[in-house]
Amino acid sequence: MTALRLIMLAASAASVSACNPLMQGSLDTLGASLHRPAGLEVTQAQVDSLPYYQIQVTTEFGSAVMALVRVQGKLQYWRANSNQLLLLEDGVIVRTLGFPNDLLGTRLAAGSPFPRELQRVADGQPSHRWIDLASNMQFDIPLSGAFHPAGIETVRILERDYSLLRIDEVLKSPIAGMSSTNHYWVDPQDGFVMQSRQQVTPILSVTLTQLRPLRGQP
Repeated sequence: MTALRLIMLAASAASVSACNPLMQGSLDTLGASLHRPAGLEVTQAQVDSLPYYQIQVTTEFGSAVMALVRVQGKLQYWRANSNQLLLLEDGVIVRTLGFPNDLLGTRLAAGSPFPRELQRVADGQPSHRWIDLASNMQFDIPLSGAFHPAGIETVRILERDYSLLRIDEVLKSPIAGMSSTNHYWVDPQDGFVMQSRQQVTPILSVTLTQLRPLRGQP
């Protein structure tokens, strides 16, 4: 999907959260925070007041709640009221629009555990992907490394504690800033990613938390 079509999608979904204090306030925070970090406190009551699937996104540039505006197969389109878009597939951020130095695309290697059972990944199992970056229009940048299960941890999301399996993904890249360790906190029963911390571009690290998740997709 082209950037123009993504922009049109964001504009067409403008009414999703414009009138809700939680969404409007948080998204104003993200827009303003392109110049300075800002925090965001979210409550269960605020999330429950919206009839939409929701995620919280926290970056070096601030924090926002995003609403799900479209599903295409396993690809999920999450939108901020300030028109940022984040595309998520099997827990992996595969594209962004409206962030600094956008991620234009991601291709996972065949046999990647993300579409299947991430909770069953073996220690040292290889990980490979290729990304495209808007900065200098760089394409097919390889990221290679390995997965390492780190054990069960308690993660608090809103007012509930979850016992989640942390999976670390250590990646190396020829591009400065992309060699990193991503963390995924997954449901040990089905591998659904409830929270993650991903290096998306050399200057954009995203912590993503499922507030009202869409689960059970084919």
